[in-house]
Amino acid sequence: MRFTLPRDLYHGKGSLDELKNLKGTKAFVVTGGGSMKRFGFLERVENALKEAGMEVQLFEGVEPDPSVTTVMKGAEAMRAFEPDWIVAIGGGSPIDAAKAMWAFYEYPQVTFEDLCIPFNFPTLRQKARFCAIPSTSGTATEVTAFSVITDYDKGIKYPLADFNITPDVAIVDPDLAEKMPPKLTAHTGMDAMTHAVEAYVSTVHCDYTDPLALHAIKMIHNDLKKSYGGDMEARDRMHNAQCLAGMAFSNALLGIVHSMAHKTGAVFEGGHIIHGAANAMYLPKVIQYNAKNPEAAERYADIARFMGLEGSDTPSLVKALVAELRRMNDELNIPQCIRHYGEGGVIAETGFVGEEEFLSKLPTIAANAIGDACTGSNPRQPSQEDMEKLLKACYYDLDVDF
Repeated sequence: MRFTLPRDLYHGKGSLDELKNLKGTKAFVVTGGGSMKRFGFLERVENALKEAGMEVQLFEGVEPDPSVTTVMKGAEAMRAFEPDWIVAIGGGSPIDAAKAMWAFYEYPQVTFEDLCIPFNFPTLRQKARFCAIPSTSGTATEVTAFSVITDYDKGIKYPLADFNITPDVAIVDPDLAEKMPPKLTAHTGMDAMTHAVEAYVSTVHCDYTDPLALHAIKMIHNDLKKSYGGDMEARDRMHNAQCLAGMAFSNALLGIVHSMAHKTGAVFEGGHIIHGAANAMYLPKVIQYNAKNPEAAERYADIARFMGLEGSDTPSLVKALVAELRRMNDELNIPQCIRHYGEGGVIAETGFVGEEEFLSKLPTIAANAIGDACTGSNPRQPSQEDMEKLLKACYYDLDVDF
């Protein structure tokens, strides 16, 4: 078994200044849609890297759910600039995009299809090292071996997985997370909760990942609602909690909540289902499904106890965990099912995913979810029929008892 984390992780307020200590000649900075520039963080990054003696080039405008096209464009710019440091700052999207760009920068001949095969990356760090600076408290891509890239032509999100793309340096500075709007705080927070829960029940969990997952769950349970309500001390703790969850799942892997979220995120005509909101909606259903596996049920009961929930036996503790996660969704104004998912993740009487479209695409979504890289480490392996039933439960908000 293997346990991999960044070589250095700097955390706490002001840790962004650690960029001044990087050793190199050229830094290629990848960022998203403009919030890092608006809040002055991009300028701070540029200045710190210049103070470190580096020439700096910016690549701005990575979209939410980064595309294969953006990745290829960034890799081309990297090849022209020839950096020895790639620095990605922002939410999960620019960091994920930069990880994939890194592979195409160092290996122009590699294909996206090659990288979609789990743990099939060529050996990186031949030309550059990688520093990740998250501004949201959810994806934890700054410490993980994963990147999610969307093929818009096919309407599918592909999780790329390889320990090669675990960053060399992670800077977890809560100053950046304090600028998140409430809705983003809610969605990214439940993404982090899902990471920790799935890591704890994964078939490849171990003694190194379990304590990270449990502690992250407890922190998120205690602090997410307060962070959503604007408590900045809780927001700072959430930035650490999501990182701990990332350390757990990068090594223990995930499960079918993420498989389903990846394959439903970009497939509907009306718009995207935001990743963290998808996880929040699907997690209670998947717990009910996985709990038919006795070992998984015991581990869900462990989580419930660790969160301080009450129950006299394993089934009652699992039930309490499901109820608590649903209560958290309600408090965070996240819908409980796809049918009530409105544009931008708000609760709607009738969401943008119509029943007819959902049912027509259901067999394909289910097949794609089963084939997702995250399915293999789920504690219960779903059949096509199981996955279709599960997705229906997530659409109509039905209890899962099969």
